[in-house]
Amino acid sequence: MPGTSDIPEDLRYTKEHEWARVQGNLAQVGITRFAVEQLGDVTQLELPKKGESVAQGEVFGTVESVKAVSDLFAPVTGKVAKVNEALHDKPETINEDPYRGGWLIEIELADPSQVDALLSAADYKKLLAEQE
Repeated sequence: MPGTSDIPEDLRYTKEHEWARVQGNLAQVGITRFAVEQLGDVTQLELPKKGESVAQGEVFGTVESVKAVSDLFAPVTGKVAKVNEALHDKPETINEDPYRGGWLIEIELADPSQVDALLSAADYKKLLAEQE
């Protein structure tokens, strides 16, 4: 099954293929290897600015690739604490390293219990298997 070997166990996932790395009251957010493979080469990003609010399940930006423009959905509600500015100059980092260098934003959690609604790595693997 493509992409399932590259699903870090320490992250939480959305059905829309975003991930969240939760540490304390911060959630670092990015898109999964599966999403990257569907998109192809990432060419541009539209991300919120630091201090903006995002809401769980709502669009917080877009990722543009050679194939399509896709919406990005916030896995949790909160304020943007940090934006990965390096991606403006090197959006291809998302293709090379979606789980580390290719993170998009950090969200200061408004409601930490929302993390419980996200998929575990095992649940995300099941979701990918069903989508094949």
